[in-house]
Amino acid sequence: MRRIGVAFVALVLMISGAVPASAAAGRRVVVYYQTIYNGSAYVSPLPLRDAGATDVIVGAIHLDPNSVVHLNDDPPNAAKFTRMWQDLATLRSQGVHVLAFVGGAAAGSFQRLETQFDTYYPLLRNLIRTYSLSGIDLDVEEHMSNAALTKLIDALRADFGSSFLITLAPVATELSGGGGLSGLNYDTLYRDRGAQISWFNAQFYCGWGSLSSTSGYDNIIRRGIVPASKVVAGTVTNPANCSGYVAMSTLQSTVRSLKSKYADFGGIDGWEYFNSLPGGTSAPQQWAQQIAPVVKG
Repeated sequence: MRRIGVAFVALVLMISGAVPASAAAGRRVVVYYQTIYNGSAYVSPLPLRDAGATDVIVGAIHLDPNSVVHLNDDPPNAAKFTRMWQDLATLRSQGVHVLAFVGGAAAGSFQRLETQFDTYYPLLRNLIRTYSLSGIDLDVEEHMSNAALTKLIDALRADFGSSFLITLAPVATELSGGGGLSGLNYDTLYRDRGAQISWFNAQFYCGWGSLSSTSGYDNIIRRGIVPASKVVAGTVTNPANCSGYVAMSTLQSTVRSLKSKYADFGGIDGWEYFNSLPGGTSAPQQWAQQIAPVVKG
């Protein structure tokens, strides 16, 4: 695809406690939040609460050589991120799930988790604890074995309990029996660990599918492995972000059709927040604002 104040933020998150059940109920409106600064201008996620987002996924988290963790190009506790962590803490206290995504287009994090688990898993676990994240999104876009991924899922579940969200972000074809970016066998993964996977943020873009119709989503459900309740359909929110952009009116129509076909339809996710149309960089929350009533209604 794809410091000062840290202790205070962690304390706020701990005080806020569990996310209200309302955020987890029903269909999801998930927004990926990677561009934290548009040039020098800070991009606040706070408008997403009133726009109807149920989940905000910040990233990308990279597990880099020499036991270094980065959020995009900087340490997660860099001063430039202090306001972001405070805003995400506010969202979480208001009932929005806050996750972080690991991996994406930059390779290496999952290779290190596979080959140096005892070194790199504790770094990931510490990040989750420091910022009291609601969950983690595993965006495996490099080779990883099923055995290594199930080990990671098991460790996360053991450390963070049954309410912790563990999501994955395969390209859509990986859930319908086709190829993808990871080499993982998602059929086997779901049979082995489906109960531990909260949902899939399936990428219907960048050449791996489209939400201009229901056909790609239908292919996943027709395969009979992953239920619609665990397939959140992902789209790009601006044609500048990747190929496969679907205009809002078409996306709304596709969502209505998916809801009609599948009573347990899992929802929608958008890549990514900062330049989402129709509002663009001046009002990116309008994407969630316009799709949320259709998804949830």
